[in-house]
Amino acid sequence: MDALRPLILASGLLAAAAAGAQDAQDLAKQVSNPISSLISVPFQYNYNDGYGPQDGHQNYVNIQPVIPFTLTPKWNMIVRTIVPVIDQSDVVPGTGSQFGLGDTTQSLFLSPKSPGPGGLIWGVGPAFLWPTATEDELGSGKWGVGPTGVALVQKGHWTYGLLANHIWSVADAGGEDRPDVSSTFLQPFVAYNTKTAVTFTLNSESTYDWKDSEWSVPINAMVSKTTHIGKQPVQFGVGARYWVETPESGPDGWGARAIVTFLFPKGKS
Repeated sequence: MDALRPLILASGLLAAAAAGAQDAQDLAKQVSNPISSLISVPFQYNYNDGYGPQDGHQNYVNIQPVIPFTLTPKWNMIVRTIVPVIDQSDVVPGTGSQFGLGDTTQSLFLSPKSPGPGGLIWGVGPAFLWPTATEDELGSGKWGVGPTGVALVQKGHWTYGLLANHIWSVADAGGEDRPDVSSTFLQPFVAYNTKTAVTFTLNSESTYDWKDSEWSVPINAMVSKTTHIGKQPVQFGVGARYWVETPESGPDGWGARAIVTFLFPKGKS
């Protein structure tokens, strides 16, 4: 029996490693679903360059908690919030540099717990624009609201779908008169998750400004890895962005992105 102990121990370690790898792979697949039943807290760093005639640049971190709530045995409500922390220079001509919070976007998705025909996963609800910017140049100065929706399919290693919203301004946030907001956001995405919990993602986060009839169209390519730090599941990712189309005063050329996402599966700490 003593001679078998090393083999038993080795088998146990291999089984634990295989279980951990499968767990990371499953988590990576859930992260690719914007409305999965998984609490996640991403910190997404972005860099953009080439703003306007002074070649301005912008660094910002989006804090993006995603929190699902059970409404009934068949329905979830998923709350997605994006709070940007921005550091920029020469982005708005003649204003120099700014640092602080931008406007917050918050979306509420009503989503069935089980996929529909063909494996369709979907959610719909309202989207809100909260005027949380700490400086005029970092936000719209408007309260806004509109519809949002997401639809996706996950088959094998693949995830593909579309997230969209449209926001209209409904009131001024302060005494200064600011331009009205009427903006459509479109995020088509495709992701491939490997057996080793590496995820390759390609998406666009395009915006159409109906007031000025202008598109902003970046293409983002990301590679990320889901793993554990101790018992804490976490995903790390890096990527690049290229601006296909922007307004004359918008960013130009290449940008960069890095992301750290803390994951909190149900029933696990």
